[in-house]
Amino acid sequence: QAQLVESGGGLVQAGGSLRLSCAASGSIFRIITMGWYRQAPGKQRELVASITASGNTNYADSVKGRFTISRDNAKNTVYLQMNSLKPEDTAVYYCKVDQEDKWGLRYTYWGQGTQVTVSS
Repeated sequence: QAQLVESGGGLVQAGGSLRLSCAASGSIFRIITMGWYRQAPGKQRELVASITASGNTNYADSVKGRFTISRDNAKNTVYLQMNSLKPEDTAVYYCKVDQEDKWGLRYTYWGQGTQVTVSS
């Protein structure tokens, strides 16, 4: 089992910045993809950004040019730098990690979520 610990959420004014972190620990063999999702009240959880082990990134159209995802493979940590935040970015942000064990079996883990609130 792997555990994910998120940090960095909070309250910020529109136009401000926040940086989220998610550290994976426990039984980790090979992490494949790390990513951030968000869920606003009354809405479905949606992909914000993801990054593969080789550094290939994918972003939701709504955050392109404002958010940057990165990872530190040595620390099994993924970051989300969020700039030019808008009120519509308000949501609970969840870290997601896909990993593969030594037998090739894949597992998905979710963080507990961190609240990001952007005031207008």
